[in-house]
Amino acid sequence: MRQIDVQGMADNARFNRFHASILAWCAIIIICDGYDLAVAGIALPSIMKEMGITAQNAGFMVSSALFGMMFGAIFLGTIADRIGRRAAIAICLALFSVFTAAAGMTNDPYVFSAMRFLAGLGIGGVMPNVVAQMTEYAPKKIRATLVTLMFSGYAVGGMLAALLGKGMIEAWGWQSVFLAAGVPVVLIPFVLKSLPESLPFLVRAGRLDEVTEIIGKLEPTFMPRHDDAYALPSADRASGAPIGRLFQDGRGFSTVMFWIAFFMCLFMVYALSSWLAKLMAGAGYSLGSALTFVLVLNFGAVIGAVGGGWLADRFHIKYVLVAMYALAAVSITLLGYPVSTPVLFVLVGLAGASTIGTQIVTYAYAGQFYPAAVRTTGIGWASGVGRAGAIMAPIVIGTLVGMMLPLQYNFIAIAIPAVIAAVAIGLIRHGKSAAAHGPVAEKFAEPAKA
Repeated sequence: MRQIDVQGMADNARFNRFHASILAWCAIIIICDGYDLAVAGIALPSIMKEMGITAQNAGFMVSSALFGMMFGAIFLGTIADRIGRRAAIAICLALFSVFTAAAGMTNDPYVFSAMRFLAGLGIGGVMPNVVAQMTEYAPKKIRATLVTLMFSGYAVGGMLAALLGKGMIEAWGWQSVFLAAGVPVVLIPFVLKSLPESLPFLVRAGRLDEVTEIIGKLEPTFMPRHDDAYALPSADRASGAPIGRLFQDGRGFSTVMFWIAFFMCLFMVYALSSWLAKLMAGAGYSLGSALTFVLVLNFGAVIGAVGGGWLADRFHIKYVLVAMYALAAVSITLLGYPVSTPVLFVLVGLAGASTIGTQIVTYAYAGQFYPAAVRTTGIGWASGVGRAGAIMAPIVIGTLVGMMLPLQYNFIAIAIPAVIAAVAIGLIRHGKSAAAHGPVAEKFAEPAKA
């Protein structure tokens, strides 16, 4: 019997067209996801004017998608480990495309909020799935780079919404940017055809013909034999509730640390996204429209994500993240002090790199930590818990702004979570990660192909 280490084949494969296809499809999905999330903020002034709603109601309309993202990340992340990752991605794509477009066809704030909640299920649910997909198939030597490069499409989607939004809204009204978000639904058949299923899922389901086909794409020189037996890490063979398995094999403490890090990082991301422009305007800076802040923050995010991923493939990802969170604490704190306009742009870029960019690298670390069988569950729960931080951030910082505190106090409040996140990441027990578990042969044989 020839034992084939399925995950080892993926780990040690050389980057080829198969990997490039997965990277391209996942990046396209994330770009669409990022556009769908950002589009509400871009169109909000026009929506408020046309519907005649107050700022308080507008805040509820925007936050409805965040609530949906929290539930979507947990539910659609967990269910993917049961129904297959490819099907879960297709469901998420349908949800955020159809219901974002539906939000553009309503004139009632409550119906709009309901549509955004349903869209949020897909927006939040697709993130853990595509991260898990890219993590599983990316060669180990460049895994963090590919995951963060793929996930930087999230910032690209945000920039796309900002750049296209103004022109489309002026020409065709705010509804146009929402209706445009429905276009990606046509990609679903291509996604189902082009994206491979998770290898552990296929092995456990006995779909060994598909496993052999995928291994042949990972390693074109692979020749199947009748006595082949597929091997998976022992953690990927276990059965039982996926949520409970996040706390098995010594992973419980680290799981909680991931949850803390996600909560703190998303708190910073949404605090800056919601209040940066207002805080800077209140400090007397004349930097033009809020669009400039959005572009600089997201441009920094792309640099931070790709650069952080590159560093994580060359150094220990855990310590790279600790350093990135430390940079966040410093750069955000300095935003509260008087500096020249060019320096301010640099600090905003660094803040984007060390918050949004760091969040993307944290996703990559979570993807590497959990075994493939519960990878989307692990990432989904961390992302879902983190969404609570995203929901709280605008409220907490808004309360501080209302207290008329000195500017630096507001930014210190945003920076403190970076310190907490750095400590949480530093306490993760890396030795309990999926990489520490070796393969165990599955009792399935695959007949050789002619």
